[in-house]
Amino acid sequence: MSTTLKLTSLSRHFGGLKVLQDVNLEIPQGGIFGLIGPNGAGKTTVFNLITGLLPPTGGQIEFNGQNLAGLQPHEITRLGIGRTFQNIRIFKDMSLLENVMVGLHGQLRYGALGLLASSGLFRSEERRARERAHELLSWVKLDHKASDKADNLSYGEQRKLELARALATNPKLLLLDEPVAGMNSTEKVELMAEIRNISERGYTIFMIEHDMRFVMGLCADIAVLNFGRIIARGSPDAIRNDPQVIEAYLGREDDEASLDDTAAGAA
Repeated sequence: MSTTLKLTSLSRHFGGLKVLQDVNLEIPQGGIFGLIGPNGAGKTTVFNLITGLLPPTGGQIEFNGQNLAGLQPHEITRLGIGRTFQNIRIFKDMSLLENVMVGLHGQLRYGALGLLASSGLFRSEERRARERAHELLSWVKLDHKASDKADNLSYGEQRKLELARALATNPKLLLLDEPVAGMNSTEKVELMAEIRNISERGYTIFMIEHDMRFVMGLCADIAVLNFGRIIARGSPDAIRNDPQVIEAYLGREDDEASLDDTAAGAA
């Protein structure tokens, strides 16, 4: 299986605080990969480095063999990396359809002159964008609300809308930053099925999540980050029973609480 994303000796320091230290990680093409760890472990920093929101202090990030050093976030998006955020970022005064179309506009071909002239190409591209936006909304079961304002959605639905908009950028690799944060149990079950369906459509998914049950229900391959370092990687069963992982979450290895309950409670 080929590698989509490769992190080599990746580090990020904020003054004297070493948030990430020599992280080495390869994300294979296809499937759903999970990155877990206690609060403050550095997980979101990994995503911010990959997407160009932060520069690394050291190390290298390669995507499909291309070094991402020095690239701006919009350039990385065009290469095929899309993401959602831990804190929802949608346009609440716009409709669901318009929100998703924002993600599609980078792929439209008409340019400024076509827009001003309202050319035939402009009209056909806008029609194509609307059709694609409806399709993506249907993937997350929101197409029946396409004309509604985003501000009228429930919290869980807003998270699904952000997922649809991330898909609109046509990513080869989709980064999901705590996709079920704030969701109830029913919403989590629904989103799990939708993410699995998206993966089966050929997308590679790299997920950060605190809810251990959710991660282990989706990911066949999981890495664990603690104090800025990768301490384990393997199958859900291997991670669940790894002494270093148990200690990272529970504080000591002989704690009687379950790892699943502790991780879910941290969400």
